Amino acid sequence: MGITTIIFMLLSLMAVGSAIMMLVTRNPVKSILWLIVVFFAISGHYIMLNAQFLAVVNIIVYAGAIMVLFLFVVMLMNLNADSEPTRNVRLQAVGILSGGSLLLIILSALMKDGGNNVVQMRIGDEGLISNLGKVLFTNYVLPFEIASVLFLSAMVGAVVIGKK
Repeated sequence: MGITTIIFMLLSLMAVGSAIMMLVTRNPVKSILWLIVVFFAISGHYIMLNAQFLAVVNIIVYAGAIMVLFLFVVMLMNLNADSEPTRNVRLQAVGILSGGSLLLIILSALMKDGGNNVVQMRIGDEGLISNLGKVLFTNYVLPFEIASVLFLSAMVGAVVIGKK
């Protein structure tokens, strides 16, 4: 077994274990923190697939901005065990049934695949940020500049609305 296989197994174990802990944890703040660990493990997988841009965007956008937003919302909601609604037994049964059928569909798709599709890691330079930058600023420079002007006008509008 090579080092990339060991790293892949460790990252996968970390992602699946953190996802299970996120679902099992009753405290919503701790659940969000476990989700952040899942995002870091997925970013590790992106790095192993030579997609550094996706890894950085995943960490900055999802683990950074969106999870901070989730934490603020959960903390502002002030969730208590006293105000927790009663659980509907029928809704839980439907959830278990639909989750089980999804599991069966995934397992049948994996069994029909045969496992002959091997992903080669760190081959080529498709996911490198330098290549993305070259394509973005040569072939798509006009749409990029239009998007930047739209973002700038949205920021100015937010500041003007916030000043009033």
